Amino acid sequence: MEENNVLLHMEHITKRFTGSVALSDASIRVARGDVHALIGENGAGKSTLIKVLTGVYRSDGGTILFDGQPVAFQSPQQAQHHGISTIYQEVNLVPYRSVTENIFLGRELFRWGLLDWRKMNTEASTLLKRLHLSIDATKSLNTYNIATQQMVAIARAISFKSKLVIMDEPTSSLNDDEVATLFAVIRQLKAEGVSIIFVSHRLDELYAICDSITVLRDGVTVDARPIASISKLELVSKMLGKDLGSVQQSGQTSFDASRHHAQQEVLLDAVGLRQGRKLQNASVKVHAGEIVGLAGLLGSGRSEVARTVFGADPIEAGKITIDGKEVHFRAPIDAIRAGIGLCSEDRKIDGIIPDLSVRENLTLAALPTLTRSGIVDRKKQEQIVDRFIQRLGVKTAGPEQKIRELSGGNQQKVLLARWLCLNPRLLLLDEPTRGIDVGAKSEIQKLVEELAESGMGVLLISSELEEIIEGSDHVAVLRDGVTVAELSRADISQNVIMAAMAHGEEQSGTGEGA
Repeated sequence: MEENNVLLHMEHITKRFTGSVALSDASIRVARGDVHALIGENGAGKSTLIKVLTGVYRSDGGTILFDGQPVAFQSPQQAQHHGISTIYQEVNLVPYRSVTENIFLGRELFRWGLLDWRKMNTEASTLLKRLHLSIDATKSLNTYNIATQQMVAIARAISFKSKLVIMDEPTSSLNDDEVATLFAVIRQLKAEGVSIIFVSHRLDELYAICDSITVLRDGVTVDARPIASISKLELVSKMLGKDLGSVQQSGQTSFDASRHHAQQEVLLDAVGLRQGRKLQNASVKVHAGEIVGLAGLLGSGRSEVARTVFGADPIEAGKITIDGKEVHFRAPIDAIRAGIGLCSEDRKIDGIIPDLSVRENLTLAALPTLTRSGIVDRKKQEQIVDRFIQRLGVKTAGPEQKIRELSGGNQQKVLLARWLCLNPRLLLLDEPTRGIDVGAKSEIQKLVEELAESGMGVLLISSELEEIIEGSDHVAVLRDGVTVAELSRADISQNVIMAAMAHGEEQSGTGEGA
């Protein structure tokens, strides 16, 4: 790439937060008129890199050149003023203001000291027509659906006459026709010389619209090249940090595949689950005494499957059968009564209540069984807490210690205990070992195996292929909300799983085609 054709050059960017390093050596070069993909799994550093560029965060090292000049923006407004617009996945507009007001927010047009509504409405309508959007710009934004709101956000970004537009998961709330419209707009912007940074987890979209790609992993840029020169399978291997064609070595986890064996009894049979674009045709089956691994890249629909089975999210189509009977859970309480527990992906947001004690967090789901006439049986509660602290080896100063003071591994043990004290028959574990130390990870893996050996069914969701490969009796692979492979123990391998993630079908070879 010739230097005079480079619009953005971020090099050796570092960013540290208390207790963690988000970026350690991240770089990206975006050419003028380039549609540039920025990809990576959860925690790779994509959002942090964007926020460093746009002035939300200050970097701790590295250089940024934009349009040939060194920059260090102090705020998103300053970045916007210099020609960088960002469209986030969550629409950050004002819902109770009109479409026109949102497009011109902060830079309203005046005539004779008064707001020039006629000109603003006219210009807003022109922008919207450019996006093939026929709506009344004078109406409140919240009268339109999320997809339309997303297009309004894009119209606002275009109105700034930006040199660089950053689109963070812009298609997440759009249907296929709306995605096609968005891609037409992107191609139009490209033809006008505008550069796009396109963040998406959908591989097919990347290959359909992007010219080049930068891959982040653990805060480091691990690859950057024209997208036509890298296959989907190689791209998946870069994101996951796995070598193509490598032989999977056993013993990388504490799982012992010989210790658990599936029984004939089917606990869960979910077939054809659909939920917008998140789930298109997802299916998974779990027998008693079996660990089923659910594999897939970020955004493939893994967590959504668990949440729909647990009754946390509704489904538009499909069937969920528990113990041979079709169920329609309206809320998680229905799933809990049916003997199902869920340890969610983000324990800080959806798991622990930080200012409550270990005792209160551990027995939260069991409170209905511990309460009589609105009063908790404290003695029975303490007996349960003491038993599970000892059983799971929770390192704590005592049951009354606030859970936020515990390590990540011990918080995760408390969340597991929350469900185990209800003696569930099916346990849904979404990233149960993410963000915890090696020792705690080993203990949790051994515990999961013991649970399966005792006859419990376990659905294990993990981004770590080693956990899926060594811990699972069967594996289901998701891609863009579709179950694309179902593997028995003999067929489970790193290459087969990655091929399914990349191409959407079971393949025995590594394949080089995109």
